[in-house]
Amino acid sequence: MKIAILSRGPRLYSSRRLREAAVQRGHEVRVLDTLGFALVVEQHRPALLYQGRPLSRYDAIVPRIGASISFFGCAVVRQFEEMEVYTLASSQAIGVARDKLRTIQLFSRHDIGFPPTVFVRDASRVHEALAAIGGTPAVIKVLEGTQGVGVILAETVESVQAILETLQLARQNVLLQRFVAEARGRDLRAFVVGDRVVAAMRRIARPGEFRANVHRGGRTEAARLEPRYADAAVRATRLLGLEVAGVDLLETEDGPRVIEVNASPGLEGIEAATGVDIAGAMIDLLATRARAAAAATVTALPGVQALPAPAPAPTRARDVFTGQRRGASRRV
Repeated sequence: MKIAILSRGPRLYSSRRLREAAVQRGHEVRVLDTLGFALVVEQHRPALLYQGRPLSRYDAIVPRIGASISFFGCAVVRQFEEMEVYTLASSQAIGVARDKLRTIQLFSRHDIGFPPTVFVRDASRVHEALAAIGGTPAVIKVLEGTQGVGVILAETVESVQAILETLQLARQNVLLQRFVAEARGRDLRAFVVGDRVVAAMRRIARPGEFRANVHRGGRTEAARLEPRYADAAVRATRLLGLEVAGVDLLETEDGPRVIEVNASPGLEGIEAATGVDIAGAMIDLLATRARAAAAATVTALPGVQALPAPAPAPTRARDVFTGQRRGASRRV
């Protein structure tokens, strides 16, 4: 199987591990810079250029789309979808997971717990907004932050108002969320692959910090999830339409509270903490799903004969035997 890993950093741990796992399983794999693509949108003939050259056919892709390139990255993934290339994370699911408000709006209609949250634009209405979530202290979150960036603990009404005004001047959409003091600077990261949690770790914030993210200096340890926590992680992942996700949960007296679902979760911290070959599990799932999708594509409905797609007529600029433009760069 020919696999592309879409990543801005081929030397990053997650990219390297995914490539290694694919090679170990006999797949042909390349790490392609997401920003190196150009989308060719043409009726019935979607295509991609990579670094100026036509992209060859791939069987499947693993998108690793960072928050800073969400719009373009999702467009690239969507173009692969238009070209009927299987993707481990759909463009729609990535977009939904990246939007914290949309995520909890979906959760609110299902039995998935999360801290009470308010979305407010008018900083003068802070008192009413805080009253709706139980007052201060409160957690302020920008809608598309990752790795703990854009997450602030505000202790007073005045600090909440000042932070809101500052973030809104920077054109950031902001959520106010109840601070769960009983979590004590600890959370759980459950790594979901398919329909199960393959690994879990507990993250513990460094002294003086309430965010337990590894990128914020938190330490990690392997964790064994209670069934209700594993179930919440899997259901949250499936609800967003994802096949793979890192689900962050708080441990409370009332059970699991989901605080984030990451569509491109890092592998380094959790593989080191647990010793689990998560990259291998992802590639195994990718191969299984891609083969099933390919089989479904070529299987015609009972009693209906599928007609082959008409071949494009050669033009003067194309070679009539190969279909390639004379003098064009070879495919990558």
